Amino acid sequence: MSKVPETLLVISPPTELRFRGPFTDVVISELHLKNPTENKICFKIKTTAPRRYCVRPNSGVLGAGEDITVNVMLQPFEYDPQEKNKHKFMVQAMTAPPGEFDQEAVWKDKAAGALMESKLKCVFEMPASAAVPASASPPQPQERTSAKLSPKPMPQASAPKPAAAATSRDTDDVKRLQQEVSSLQQKLTVLEKEKEDGLRRRNVGSEGLRASNQQPVITETKVDSSMPIVYMILALVLGFILGKFILQ
Repeated sequence: MSKVPETLLVISPPTELRFRGPFTDVVISELHLKNPTENKICFKIKTTAPRRYCVRPNSGVLGAGEDITVNVMLQPFEYDPQEKNKHKFMVQAMTAPPGEFDQEAVWKDKAAGALMESKLKCVFEMPASAAVPASASPPQPQERTSAKLSPKPMPQASAPKPAAAATSRDTDDVKRLQQEVSSLQQKLTVLEKEKEDGLRRRNVGSEGLRASNQQPVITETKVDSSMPIVYMILALVLGFILGKFILQ
């Protein structure tokens, strides 16, 4: 390759970096830099999305005729084909001063006209194998349209039969429930009559018991009222007998 004095670095690829998915893991794209001059060349690589990429090495010095491969590593992310990618890279290069020098100091004191700047855009590519599931989805509308055009939906007219059978079953269940309710009502009336009869019998028995319990009370009052009279008679008799003995 012939030397180009006005070109400080030969960059390959020159305009874009391609990253091939899937993007569930780190994807690496290589950037080749070559110094076609007879001088030392300082280079630095910048990006508009520093959190999404890792560049190794991102700066350095190339001697005359030397080249280097830079690894640009794209971090994992969720790929959206509809999202527009605006990520870009810039490769800056300038002639290094003679002798030993500090790269940071050289970049701080750089002259604007002495820089060579090359811009590269990022391109994301999804392999065909990963895109197969997305392309396989369109045949579904064709199956739906063919199903609509086919005359097979006619058996749907027989759908009311299960409904009629269901209504007949419901009516039978309702009749059974009505019969059970009427039988329960009859049982309740019988139970209420039995309850009333039992209450009447209890009332009659309680009245008899009250009448029987009242008689002993009366006899007891009679005995209690007659006892003092007997004692008085006995006392009089004893007093009369003792009076006779005393007078004799």
